[in-house]
Amino acid sequence: MLYPSSPDQLRRRRIIGAAAAIVLLMLAATVYVVIRSGPQPQPHAASSSELSQPAPANPSTPAPATVPTLRSEADSTTFVRDVATSLFAWDTTSLTGRDAYLRQLASVADPGGEAVAGLMSDLDTYLPTATAWTTLAQYDTRQWLTIDAVTVPTQWAAALAQAGSALKPGTAALTVEGIRHRAGVWEGAPVSSEHPVAFTVFVVCAPTYPRCHLLRLSVLDKPLP
Repeated sequence: MLYPSSPDQLRRRRIIGAAAAIVLLMLAATVYVVIRSGPQPQPHAASSSELSQPAPANPSTPAPATVPTLRSEADSTTFVRDVATSLFAWDTTSLTGRDAYLRQLASVADPGGEAVAGLMSDLDTYLPTATAWTTLAQYDTRQWLTIDAVTVPTQWAAALAQAGSALKPGTAALTVEGIRHRAGVWEGAPVSSEHPVAFTVFVVCAPTYPRCHLLRLSVLDKPLP
């Protein structure tokens, strides 16, 4: 036999339900702000100290000496993998400057233009500053990324449902987990370092566009839950 819930039990259920709804609304609002206007991320300034611990270099998987072509793929996972690879692939020993890497990633930005300013700010924090670039060039520093996984954030579906029409159809979020590699020369000897990284890439694909375009990036190592 089933007994009706007591008033206290009903009250607790209402409180729990209301709290869950508030969490989802806050998450949806956060996603909307990230994509449209963007947070103020903490700069990730690269420095020569990241190459201060000698280790065997890994010349078999170097970062490219020139900026590769970054295509706007139709498949969101393939596109995000390409973006992530390009985002971390730079080489201070080549004639290619920092701005060329920024232009490459900006070339696949949302044509609608609403998130471009925020995206450029995001990209700026992922690359070494102009001053750090000059310093790293003195150590022949190059970088690349090994991707371990590309997954949909656990709370993305709920956030997308709560955001509703505030986001363009086909807006997606994918979190990239991998290892950032750096190699260079320190006091005449080859050195390298590895560091795990995680970040979320926001994109917009079909049906808004036939191919995917880049919207925003989360702060490095602070992916969407």
